[in-house]
This record gives sequence, structure tokens and C-alpha cells, in this order.
Amino acid sequence: MKVIILMENNTCKENIACAHGLSMYIETEQHKILFDMGPDAQFIDNAKALGVDLTQVDIAFLSHAHNDHCGGLEAFLKLNDHAKVYMQKAVWGQYYVVTPQKCAYIGMDAVLKNYEDRFVLCDGVQKLDGELTVFSAAPGRELWSGANDTLREKIGDDYPRDTFRHEQDLLVTENGKTALFAGCAHCGIVNILKSAENVLGRAPDAVFAGFHLYNPSLGRSEPDELVDAVGEKLRADRVAHYFTGHCTGKEAYARLKTKLGDRLGEMPAGSDFTV
Repeated sequence: MKVIILMENNTCKENIACAHGLSMYIETEQHKILFDMGPDAQFIDNAKALGVDLTQVDIAFLSHAHNDHCGGLEAFLKLNDHAKVYMQKAVWGQYYVVTPQKCAYIGMDAVLKNYEDRFVLCDGVQKLDGELTVFSAAPGRELWSGANDTLREKIGDDYPRDTFRHEQDLLVTENGKTALFAGCAHCGIVNILKSAENVLGRAPDAVFAGFHLYNPSLGRSEPDELVDAVGEKLRADRVAHYFTGHCTGKEAYARLKTKLGDRLGEMPAGSDFTV
């Protein structure tokens, strides 16, 4: 399978825009897949520059209902008139970032309700065909990131911590190899990998995901102890290669690199991979 990063916080090409967000294009023998749509429509311009025709996408997935991943969704739906978009049932929750300085809505734009006929609402594990399996509800909170603490769901007049019931992950299998795609891994990349291995019966061959080890609202990385513990878990797993960026953060990436070496790589906008 071919993977092209359409949007990420950084870029590896002068003619490719970057922004805080994530969007990936995945191509297999059976499918042309869009995974997340970045914070706005810039990923569409990047796709054109990278030779990706988004009108030919036949299926799309939204990892979770934060606007740095779904901000460009309406633009995609206007461009592509047929691809269904798979997302969790809880995407219409009221999701906020709450800090001492601000309380800001970061969820789905209400205008997207006009496109509900294009959405497929998921729950649990759904095997769509021989290549695609979407799953949610990663068990446990092992090595849960404190960067999640500012992310809240408004329920009535209260703002309890987000449980990320709107998050889902995707397994893509082709020619005996499987890649795991996650947006921000808010449920914890270690927990998501456990779920993936339960579904797949083995470790995936590659992982493309943000690890959410950086809090952009507070401008700080997670403690070294947590990052190192995540690195040890990933090193012990049988995944051949991890590709990360977006919400992982530069400091955390550098620490993880010391533990994972060549098994860990960055995935800036404009980069491409073969699994």
C-alpha cells in the first residue's frame, strides 16, 4: 500500500503547506482512502500538488471530532460527491479545550449536519472488507497522556474530561501486511496497539499516528518519565516501523528516537511511504 501525508504540522517540500492538523491518503489495490481532513481545505491543494486526485477517493475515515482533523471535511464533501465518511457515533458531542485562559469549542462544525447522508456512524469493531477494519474503545488507560487534561466535553453546564468516545482507528491490510492509522491516539498509543493486536491477532507491520505527547494549548511536552515509558512499550512491541508527528511534539519525538532508532520516523506533509 501507498501512504501520502497530505497535511501535518511540518512539511518536507517548499510547495506543500503545513498547519496544525493531520490528513493522510492511503492507496491499495481495492481502495483510495482519505484518513482525516486537516484543519481546513489546504490539504486539497497539497493533494493536487502531490498528484493525488481526491475526487477518486472511494472511502474516508475521521479519526475523531476535533477541528484540526475535521476542519476540511466540508471542503472534501463538496469536492468528492460519493465517498462515504466513517466516524464514531459520538462525533456530535460538544468538545472543548479548557485552560485558565480560554474555553474554546473544537468539535464538528454544525454545518456538517447538512451532509449526514454521507456519514456512516460506527461503534466497536467493524470489518468492512478484506482490507479495512475500523475499531474503537481502546481498553484501559495505561500511560494516558496528561496532555488530554485540557480536552473536555460539555455536558449540560459541566465540562468533564473527554473520554474520547468519538475516537476510532483504522487497520489497512494488503498483501499480508497491515498498517495501523490513528489520528492523535488520545486513548493512548499503547492501548490502541493492544486493541489493534486483539483485532488482528498480531502486531501491525507499521503505525502512522500522532502520539499526543505534546499539549499545544499549554505549549509543553509530557514529562520525560511518561515519554520514556511509552518508548519502552513501543520498543518491546513487534511493530516494524512507527511514523509519527502532529501532536507527538519535537521533544517527545527526540526521546522516542533514542529508544526506537531506525524503527521511528517522522511523517511531514508531502512525505510518502510504501508498506
